[in-house]
Amino acid sequence: MPTRPCTVGPVTISANAPLAIIAGPCVLESKELGLTIGRTVRDACKSLGLAYIFKASYDKANRSSIRSPRGPGLEKGLAWMHEIKQELGVPATTDVHTPEEAEPAAHVVDLLQIPAFLCRQTDLLCAAGEAAVKHKRAVNVKKGQFLSPTEMNGGARKLAEVGCTNVMFTERGTTFGYGRLVNDFLGLGDMMELPIEGGSPPVCFDCTHSTQLPGTGEQTGGRPDRAPLLARAATAAGVHALFIECHPEPKKGMSDSSTMLPLDTIPALLKQIAAIHKAMK
Repeated sequence: MPTRPCTVGPVTISANAPLAIIAGPCVLESKELGLTIGRTVRDACKSLGLAYIFKASYDKANRSSIRSPRGPGLEKGLAWMHEIKQELGVPATTDVHTPEEAEPAAHVVDLLQIPAFLCRQTDLLCAAGEAAVKHKRAVNVKKGQFLSPTEMNGGARKLAEVGCTNVMFTERGTTFGYGRLVNDFLGLGDMMELPIEGGSPPVCFDCTHSTQLPGTGEQTGGRPDRAPLLARAATAAGVHALFIECHPEPKKGMSDSSTMLPLDTIPALLKQIAAIHKAMK
């Protein structure tokens, strides 16, 4: 099954394009932090021939605790995202949690991300798809931890119904009992070859959220030490993009402090990934 390219600003994500790196902090803590992280990853990607898309969330609406920080909010967060992408000269992506957020987010970011827990929400998918078509954006649907790879066909059909085919999927682990996610690489291959009219959407692998240990208290636990292993394995498996959350001091991060990678480790990891991707060609 051929891969249908996904266009994210100047970046093309497909089987024949450079590996794309979607990376940044979990939540947009400040414009300055976003720029610091973005510059580091952008420069490393540029030196290695990798494409780069800046990622950050203006709101984390699915925190484990009501007391957990959620971010700057829609208006301020999108203003910061606009300034960051303009200064870095790269496309950007962020989560959208409600249908009402899709239109304002599409004015700013190039890729609208549907969170995994919301991947079957018809109104959200349709709103994101309509906004993407209107503003010439793309939609990234993260596969729910509760879905099989073939069930992603449903999201693709809903988006196609509103005319949106500029789509990609992201794998981020599958629930395995309580408190554990696993990565099914057979399923990853299946998702890269979904029998969808016009070609299967490109697939991104989320190597940091895949290390989560859900349900371990008011803050989700994780095994970030295994994220580089997963990133290398997914690259060797032939994914079209990698999703990596990173932070100068992960333990001080406002969100996903237990899974983000230290920023200073990212250039070396990307060098390994680039070498693996080159060997696969």
